[in-house]
Amino acid sequence: MKTAMRPEDLYFAAAPFGAGQIRITWLGTAGFAIEHDGHVLLIDPYLTRASLTRCLWAPLASDERLVRRLAPKADAVLLSHTHFDHALDAPAIARQTGARVFGSRSALHLCRAHGLPESQLVDVESGASGGTPEAEVGPFRLRFWPSAHSAFLLGRVPFPGDIADCADVPMRTSNYRCGAVFGAEIEVAGRRLFHVGSAELVESGWRVADVDLVLACVAGWTTTDRYPERLARALSPGAVLLHHWDNFLRSISDEVRALPAMRMAALVDRLGAAAPGVRVGTLPLLGSVTL
Repeated sequence: MKTAMRPEDLYFAAAPFGAGQIRITWLGTAGFAIEHDGHVLLIDPYLTRASLTRCLWAPLASDERLVRRLAPKADAVLLSHTHFDHALDAPAIARQTGARVFGSRSALHLCRAHGLPESQLVDVESGASGGTPEAEVGPFRLRFWPSAHSAFLLGRVPFPGDIADCADVPMRTSNYRCGAVFGAEIEVAGRRLFHVGSAELVESGWRVADVDLVLACVAGWTTTDRYPERLARALSPGAVLLHHWDNFLRSISDEVRALPAMRMAALVDRLGAAAPGVRVGTLPLLGSVTL
């Protein structure tokens, strides 16, 4: 009987981080820290990891001591969308580090409610229909591509709509509406990375080629039509780092566990068939890989 594939069976080998290299650290869920030349870019950094009981019955507040310990430095925070497991900690991180927040109008409403000044907020939604928003942060060149969220909840996107009025913070889980969704293209040190924050694409409008490393969401992929094949065709990846497969209702200090029904083996097989030779892997929680 064949043993089921586990995420830890796919761990990329750790390597020293030296001058001129790029370090990618998985923060759990869809979160990453990307470091180069003393600069730090955070994507969907969700560190608080509220329990199921808190998510169901109480307003959610960022654990600011934990955030200060695990995200002490950031030049920018990118939000792919504004569900709580992507956006909850972004205002606290930005307030503590002075980082600019790049996100949808929902993301900016959330940050304003937490008292962040306009000088730290960058709207990547308003200009999206007229072109691809771009920005530079230190050595990072950023492009934001309109995308979509997987409809995994009985054929629907959970908590759809925008965060339009969130003066009463902290908010409950259901008030963290999805908002507009973006894929983030990142160029740094001659390499191209692409973050897919939810297992769905709107690749017909993307003009991205030969991505060195795709940060690809796993949760919800089985309900998205031809997700692995479309991902491979749209981004021509050299390697794929899988994320958002972990049970984010467990503390970040606990042993990482996979969400049920992730079907990792099938995903890896289909990515390999769609992009022969592609490296597909995962990282341990707070583990890193270098480029």
